[in-house]
Amino acid sequence: MLDDIDRRLLRYLQDDPEQPLSALAEGARIPQATAARRLEKLRSQGILKATRAVIDWRALGYAVEVSLRITLEKSPRAFEDFLTQARTIPEVIEIQTFLGRVDARLSVIARDMAHYQELYRDQILTLPHIADIEALMQVAEVSRREGLPL
Repeated sequence: MLDDIDRRLLRYLQDDPEQPLSALAEGARIPQATAARRLEKLRSQGILKATRAVIDWRALGYAVEVSLRITLEKSPRAFEDFLTQARTIPEVIEIQTFLGRVDARLSVIARDMAHYQELYRDQILTLPHIADIEALMQVAEVSRREGLPL
């Protein structure tokens, strides 16, 4: 699917998504026109979805991250109703769904524990169809990889 040139382009793009096309092409050892065509092809194929800003929420005053593992009631609309409401909470920065005992995982950020308790009591616990909830407080982020091994 990807050839060596595509992999080189994506590797350099992952390292610095803001670099100019000329630097990207130079790093991948191809002409700028080829780099532009290849990037457009990768976008049209859905391989390169977006270039985005990654914001450090801790730098904005959010000191707490909690992972909530949620089991939902077994009803036909449980997933849809739950996900629709969970998406409306700004402090929920990630939602994942699973097959198995746990149905969903929410990653929630808060300024401090008092803020988290308020979010939990006033917004999380009011989400529909929750049968069970388990909170895991993040102590440290040991490793996070943003890039793929290309």
